[in-house]
Amino acid sequence: MNVKLYSTLTCGYCHQAKRYLKERGVDFTEHDISVDRAAAEEMIRLTGQVGVPVIAVDGEVVSGFDRARLEQLLAKGGNGKRPRLGLKVADASKVAQKVGAVPVFGALVGAVNPSSLGAKAGVKLGDIITEINMRPIRNADDLEQSMSNLSVGGRATIVFLRGEQTMRAEIVI
Repeated sequence: MNVKLYSTLTCGYCHQAKRYLKERGVDFTEHDISVDRAAAEEMIRLTGQVGVPVIAVDGEVVSGFDRARLEQLLAKGGNGKRPRLGLKVADASKVAQKVGAVPVFGALVGAVNPSSLGAKAGVKLGDIITEINMRPIRNADDLEQSMSNLSVGGRATIVFLRGEQTMRAEIVI
């Protein structure tokens, strides 16, 4: 996803837009049009105006800090790929049954990619994911289905078991 922010140092809405993008983990290139004449001309060519902020997401332009429109554009981003937690999971109930333990429903975590969303949420090897955004996770397929309903730039609340303890984490997708 290619995101450009045209701004100035004295623009309050520009600071809000930067904070919004950073909170969502969106990589962007900032162009201060008060010192970069080429960027100012490019922005005027894109919009026909001189007001900031202007945010271009994969070539689609948002004039001003329009949070709802940004959410739409960021959700379409990522080249059509759905978000991934970066976890290897199995059906917790099937694993419990194999080892003679009491069945627990959820997605048992067998591996965590160190730089993944799952790692950022604090999920560890052996945890059992039981819920995403208030949707019950009964097995690995439920987890996959829940992830397909999430959008890049959105938030997700993950509930998981670690031993006897129920844990909750919120992440930005």
